[in-house]
Amino acid sequence: MGIEGVGARVARKEDKRFITGGGRYVDDMVVPGMKHAMFVRSPHAHAQIKKIDVKKAQAMPGVVGVLTGKELKADGIGNLICGWMIHSKDGTPMKMGAWSPLAVDKVRYVGDAVVIVIADTKGQARDAAEAVEITYKELKAVVDATKAIQPGAPQIHAEAENNLIFDWELGDGKATDAAIKSAAHVTRMKIVNNRLVPNAMEPRAALGHYDKAEDHYTCWTTSQNPHVARLVMSAFYNVAPENKLRVIAPDVGGGFGSKIYIYPEEIVCLWASKKTGVPVKWVADRTESFLADAHGRDHVSTVEMAFDKENRITGLKVDTLANLGAYMSLFSSCVPTYLYATLLSGQYNIPAIHANVRTVYTNTAPVDAYRGAGRPEATYVLERMMETAARELGVSPAELRRRNFITSFPHQTPVIMAYDAGDYNASLDAAMKAADYAGFTKRKVDAAKQGKLRGIGMSCYIEACGLAPSSAVGSLGAGVGLWESAEVRVNAVGTIEVLTGSHSHGQGHETTFAQLVTQRFGVPIDSVSIVHGDTDKVQMGMGTYGSRSGAVGMSAIVKALDKVEAKAKKIAAHLLEADEGDIVIENGEVKVAGTDKSLPWFQVALASYTAHNLPAGMEPGLKETAFYDPSNFTFPAGCYICEVEIDPETGLTEIIQFVAADDFGNIINPMIVEGQVHGGIAQGVGQALLEGAHYDASGQLLTASYMDYTMPRAGDLPSFKVSTSNTPCPGNPLGVKGCGEAGAIGSPPAVINAITDALGVVDIPMPASPATVWATIRATKH
Repeated sequence: MGIEGVGARVARKEDKRFITGGGRYVDDMVVPGMKHAMFVRSPHAHAQIKKIDVKKAQAMPGVVGVLTGKELKADGIGNLICGWMIHSKDGTPMKMGAWSPLAVDKVRYVGDAVVIVIADTKGQARDAAEAVEITYKELKAVVDATKAIQPGAPQIHAEAENNLIFDWELGDGKATDAAIKSAAHVTRMKIVNNRLVPNAMEPRAALGHYDKAEDHYTCWTTSQNPHVARLVMSAFYNVAPENKLRVIAPDVGGGFGSKIYIYPEEIVCLWASKKTGVPVKWVADRTESFLADAHGRDHVSTVEMAFDKENRITGLKVDTLANLGAYMSLFSSCVPTYLYATLLSGQYNIPAIHANVRTVYTNTAPVDAYRGAGRPEATYVLERMMETAARELGVSPAELRRRNFITSFPHQTPVIMAYDAGDYNASLDAAMKAADYAGFTKRKVDAAKQGKLRGIGMSCYIEACGLAPSSAVGSLGAGVGLWESAEVRVNAVGTIEVLTGSHSHGQGHETTFAQLVTQRFGVPIDSVSIVHGDTDKVQMGMGTYGSRSGAVGMSAIVKALDKVEAKAKKIAAHLLEADEGDIVIENGEVKVAGTDKSLPWFQVALASYTAHNLPAGMEPGLKETAFYDPSNFTFPAGCYICEVEIDPETGLTEIIQFVAADDFGNIINPMIVEGQVHGGIAQGVGQALLEGAHYDASGQLLTASYMDYTMPRAGDLPSFKVSTSNTPCPGNPLGVKGCGEAGAIGSPPAVINAITDALGVVDIPMPASPATVWATIRATKH
């Protein structure tokens, strides 16, 4: 196709409004009569609520309402749910403790919402919130998952004895134990995946508006999946009937998974709007985001990897303790189970795998999916083990991986996943060449002459994304289907609207989705509009997360385009008095192949609506709908190589080069793919070197601002070398795989492998800050 179709490096259409300040976010929304909300949050990690006195706050200037959890419960508002049922290995269901949108009797983490205050201005709401008097009886808290499951630890939910939510397993334990017992070599490690705070550019926000005249609710919210938000708020939280609730997610400044879920604030703002008779708007400040947004990761794993005499992996045994925080968030249960353990085979042919996962309540913010969601945790376990094993065995890390690569497809792993296509050697070769892997030894010697420690690390990742199919995930406990919807509307003048259930919050859908249409019909990309994020405009869809917009969302659009194309050809064949099989659509024209007979695209569109001369029995209009339920996950994979230089006097780690060689299947827009990889690597490097959420023993978050939680800046990152060597995905009509999470999945182990190589140590905890590296150097000196 021309310069704007599939495969072209088209600049993002949406960027013009973003970079000129024209984006419209929830905080930009203003409704007549709107008031502002502030939440009173618990200062304690664990406490009983003995008394709430709101009289002083109610009497303050501008205050229109001060509402508590008891009032919310009296109005029948339900508890927050976890939407994926997991059963323990003994068959018992997970132990889900109650999470009221406003705490009633007990608070379980610092930041737990207790009271909402509504006032004319944000400042008045804040002043009144400070005047609410709450009497607590403080209880002992526990923030460490390993301590939380010990006898005598503080009991966070009565339903979960010893704070154990579920004890789950996957794989063949007997075969794995046998492989370890008979192994020629076993590598053993304890691996910690540190807790992170997502930190999207835009903090979460909600604007709830109850229209009494229409008996109708509208919620503007920072959501990655507005239809699911509407479904859950109506079916489970009893906020409003689904047919009387509109959810709008306008421009959203980043999500990274943290905006998938339904939080207390959306529910409470909608309820409070009806209760007070005014529209209620809440926008988090950054410290609220640190305290109350769902955190990510937080795993502790004990791992054993067995090898035979030829250095082939014969078994992998993983025991993981996952901290889910104070409550079970919407998808929290599937992250350390079906999004994690099912990827423990990685790119390797491992005949026996067994994973045991225990999830635990602690007095910390709830933990849920964060960019990659389970896949980064699995990759970190596997790639730290592979690098360590290579060093123990005295072989090249690259060649140990190559020896164990899966080379025949399709490949059924021992942990559910069936990989459809891939070429792992191609990515490894491309990364090693780009990194000049063979020349590293000389660079290490040269660095030593300058007093620097130089190291190189590798990571070969695989992920499963485009979550699918609905019947499969349903059998595994998912509460919703994971299909996607699309509607393609050709207007009478030939312009085209695509309505998608996917949601864009930084991925560039307004560009890539339009490229599909341009490719198909040859119309200018500016004549294509992408509509999303509004449950009143778009039919039900499942939103955006798990790198599903391309493989699932675009596939639904392709199915709708097929239907539009078929009808347009029927109309054109009738108008041109030709055989339907001879009609072709290209360059904005509908032609009879091999002749000079043609019609401009707009004329076919107009004919469909004037309906003066249509084939007999054909309905007017040119608009089609499609749903797409994928047949399998997609399996992006790649090889990342990181090279670092460390100053032993300061512990400062500098990334000298970072190479990413990925396989994303067919690519719609290389520029956008590269941007997604860059962003993912930046987040992965952040986890490896800088970021970490830390609570003290009493449950106070010590990293609740950018003064204490270190985000990567431009100077912390090199210029990335990225490339792709692609094997098309056979499971969807476009042959695409997901790309949005890969960078965050593959990069942390590459960085830590490089640092441990430079220091000559087995392990170093993330984040490997200068202080941590410096202390490690001092500890290893003899």
